Parts: sequence; C-alpha cells; structure tokens
Amino acid sequence: MTEHPPAIRPIQRSYLHDDVARAIRSLIQSGELKPGERIHEVALADRFGISRTPLREAIKILATEGLLELLPNRGARVVVIAEAEIEEMLEVIAGLEATAGELACQRIAPGALSTIRALHEAMVRAHEAGDVAGYLDQNRAIHEGIVATAGNATLAAVYNSLSGRVQRARYVARRNEAQRVLSIADHERMVAFLQARDGPGLGALLRAHVLARKAEIVATFAVS
Repeated sequence: MTEHPPAIRPIQRSYLHDDVARAIRSLIQSGELKPGERIHEVALADRFGISRTPLREAIKILATEGLLELLPNRGARVVVIAEAEIEEMLEVIAGLEATAGELACQRIAPGALSTIRALHEAMVRAHEAGDVAGYLDQNRAIHEGIVATAGNATLAAVYNSLSGRVQRARYVARRNEAQRVLSIADHERMVAFLQARDGPGLGALLRAHVLARKAEIVATFAVS
C-alpha cells in the first residue's frame, strides 16, 4: 500500500506593515486623520509600538490606494478629494452597488441572507440605543455584505478601493437622525428585495440610495 505524504496546509502570513496600513486606514476613514493632515511618523510609531520601517511601508500601501499623498522629502498627508472627483466616484460606486445587488439576488445563499438580515437588525438596535458609531459600522457592513455576496472578485476589488476613499464622507452624512431613519427604511427594503430575489428592484434601490445624498456629501467634504 502506497503511503501518501500528509496534506500541507497553506501558510497564512500576516505582515506587520499590512496590520499598520489597516490601522491607519481606519483612522482616515473614521475622520481621526482628516483630509490634508500630515502623517506624523514618530507619533504614530509610538502609538502603535513599532519602528518607522513598517510604518513607512504602510504609508506606501495607502498611497497606492489613493488615501495618502506622498510629499517629496516631507513625508505624507491624507489626500484631499476635489469636488468633481467625489461626484465621479459616487456615481461609479452607485453603479457598482446596483450591479452587485442584481448579482446578489441571483447568487445569495440562505446563510448569507440571514447574515445580512442580522446586520440590519443590529443596525436598528444601535440606532435605537443612540450608538451612532455602531449604526455606521453595521450600515457599512450591509453594503459590503451585498457586494461580497455578488460573487464577483473584480467588482469587489474596484468597489473596495473607491469606497475606502469616500467612506468617511458617505457615512458621516448619516449622523443626522432624520437621515438615519430614512436610511433604515431603505435597508429594510434591501433585505426584502434580497429575500424576494428581486435583482432589478434591489439594483435600482441601491443606486438611488447611494446618489440620494451626493450633493450633501460633496458640499460637506469636497474641496473645489
């Protein structure tokens, strides 16, 4: 009897600069690091308890994502997005989410539907508790969940890149309670369309949902 060598499990690598990039990305998207703000390497290295080498590698990663701008011999700063660019990105994001919604209705499994429904319920609970940060986190997770469920890696990659650049602007625009109430109503309809496998209905709703506050987002966060 021929003996076969044991299956080799793939090695999962986690590089420090990837973890640092993830942490800085979160600071940018939450608004702690604001558009135009310089990146203070010494302060961040002390905060994360790391040397400046992985920090600089992380800065390069975020520069390729369009979140940071490298300054010749002067470090980096958070990118300031021009008005026209924000408008263009939101229009593309709206189209991507619409397509993702249509695909998700074709491909969503019962488990994924239950997960998205649970995210919606958690978002409602956060809103009722006055937990704005929790509400925003669940809101974002619902959209990302629909995109992931679409099962299109190319769409997801483009979406994640663009969404990351305007995420703070998109979601801070929903800090107003009246806007959150309207958004919750939209998300209830999203879950219903997913359950009914109504791709055209969900696609149209997602497009309108993204574009509804385009003018408000541009006016609040863009620099002309």
